[in-house]
Amino acid sequence: MATIGYADLPVPGGGDGPQVVAALAALAEAVDPHLVQHVADLAERNATMADAPVHTVVTANDGTTWIKTASGWSTVWEPLQAWQSTITLNTGLEEGVSELGLRLKDGVHVYIRGRIQRTDGQLIYDANAVNLGSVPSALIPAELVTWTGSCSMAGATTDASGRLEILGEGTSNAYGVAGDILWWYQGTDGTSWVDLAGDYWLD
Repeated sequence: MATIGYADLPVPGGGDGPQVVAALAALAEAVDPHLVQHVADLAERNATMADAPVHTVVTANDGTTWIKTASGWSTVWEPLQAWQSTITLNTGLEEGVSELGLRLKDGVHVYIRGRIQRTDGQLIYDANAVNLGSVPSALIPAELVTWTGSCSMAGATTDASGRLEILGEGTSNAYGVAGDILWWYQGTDGTSWVDLAGDYWLD
């Protein structure tokens, strides 16, 4: 039986016997790994495609697309997740004019947004770090992450930003534990609000 194409598809030649059923079965088996497979969601992919060969492409109903690699499944594309209101604020703090939220992209990239202010209308200030709250356990980074956060310039301060950080897995210090959001600020008297807008990687 001859083979054709890069996939070496078996195609009966003129000298082959009339084994039609066997020939079609062999062709189907050869073609199958090159087809885009379809599942409802990640759970069905895991349940039905665990032994799929490398290079298998699978799509879910929402368009999420994976490809099987030598090291496991890799996400090629997935729809952008909706914002999740899962930031836990510490006592005395509340959401400001910008809604708090988190969302995960590609399984490793976290986006964070929203403003935080004090419930009593006073300034957010400490000589060291202020523990604002925490992210969900599933979104705790492997290591410490930091970024520049903007803040109010009202009042005595002229500093428009400070340092935001999230403590990584297995981390703790005098100001918090893994997953806690810390605000470091050296502006005069503090600030009336802190904006969390930024992003970080889980790995």
